[in-house]
Amino acid sequence: MEILFLVLAVVMIIVLTTQLKIHPFLALFVVSILYGLFVGMPYQEIIQSINNGFGNTLGKIGLIIFLGVIIGAFLENTGGAYSIAEKVLKYIGSKRVPTALGIIGYIVSIPVFADSGFLLLHPLNKSLSKKAKISLAGSAVALGLGLLASHTLVPPTPGPIAAAGILDADLGLVIALGFPISLVALAAGIIYARKYAAKTYINPDQSDEIKEQMTVDSSDRPGALGSSIPILAPILLIVLKSVLNPDRLGWEHPLLEIIQFLGEPVIALLIGVFLCLLLPKKLDKQMLSATGWVGTAVKDAASIVLITGAGGIFGAILQNSGIAEVLGTTLTEYNLGIFLPFLLAAALKTAQGSSTVALITAASIILPMLPSLGFETDFDKALVVVALGAGSSVVSHANDSFFWVVTQMSGMDVRTGYRLFSVGTFVLGSTAAITIFLVSLIWT
Repeated sequence: MEILFLVLAVVMIIVLTTQLKIHPFLALFVVSILYGLFVGMPYQEIIQSINNGFGNTLGKIGLIIFLGVIIGAFLENTGGAYSIAEKVLKYIGSKRVPTALGIIGYIVSIPVFADSGFLLLHPLNKSLSKKAKISLAGSAVALGLGLLASHTLVPPTPGPIAAAGILDADLGLVIALGFPISLVALAAGIIYARKYAAKTYINPDQSDEIKEQMTVDSSDRPGALGSSIPILAPILLIVLKSVLNPDRLGWEHPLLEIIQFLGEPVIALLIGVFLCLLLPKKLDKQMLSATGWVGTAVKDAASIVLITGAGGIFGAILQNSGIAEVLGTTLTEYNLGIFLPFLLAAALKTAQGSSTVALITAASIILPMLPSLGFETDFDKALVVVALGAGSSVVSHANDSFFWVVTQMSGMDVRTGYRLFSVGTFVLGSTAAITIFLVSLIWT
């Protein structure tokens, strides 16, 4: 019944937002409560799930969204994003924008969370699409899939590392397998974005404010290198935090503590905001006011933040409803070989939204079954971790905060988001799973 109610909940969200034009925040909020009631969750647990789901989700990415949107506003209004777009297009060509963004997203998401990476790169995505005169849909889906590919398959992202730790898998082998398999999946995702998603036209010119920015005289625009610094500096700081982790290095130093502080996404993006103040030819305090660039950006971000928080509520309700145990019990009755960890993680991801939670939960469920399934060598365990990662990317939809970041920032409604991005995540994860199966055949 829990699975049936989950299907009905997803259908209800789609109908409310697309047919009845209800705001996604209200739709997600109401459906979350109804789902909890119908599956018999205690009232107090529903309330706790609402508070924790909203608070924990926004505690992680709420400020990041606001700061990322402010950086984007400065890049757009100063013409900086346009300068970057011109330079990038000069080297990659206008027909390869989705490919370039997919690759950039893949690299950025190895150390940076996918949500943060999309917000950091969205201004560049919009400007490149605008300059190339192509739909925002193809490039946004390619960027989202690129970010998701490395986020779920390539350590040092938290999910694969946690799963490797639970299964006692060799992290070096996980990286050695995850890297090429994720590249194959990424290639399939980029092809999907170029050949299918790009056919749905979404205009990159989403406001008059942006159109005015395009008329900024080239002599008043900051250069491509200077405009890149507010994006590159936060990414570099976050990467340094990951690489120079005292726990991993095994030694401590005051400088490492400073790097750990500066590399926190919120602090790194705040530094990016301060660097944006160098972009205007003449900085005017009006730009920072409630009615200026910052004020407008904050207002635009408010809706995204609310919807993302509501997605967190839906995910928390599902996690606490016990549906993970139901799916785990159902799937483990079948001997599906290397497809079992993939399907288990995919079911958990689709049910509760978080790739990291799906990876950790599925790894915990499958751990005692490894000997009976024949996964006993270091190679087998590493392959299982990568299979779990592939499953944790299938399918991103309404209960996943990343789904709302991608769709709302890119101007997609819920139905379009399901048709383009959710299907894209299925293509990404399924391609990875098939590649893993072929690798297992070759190895054995």
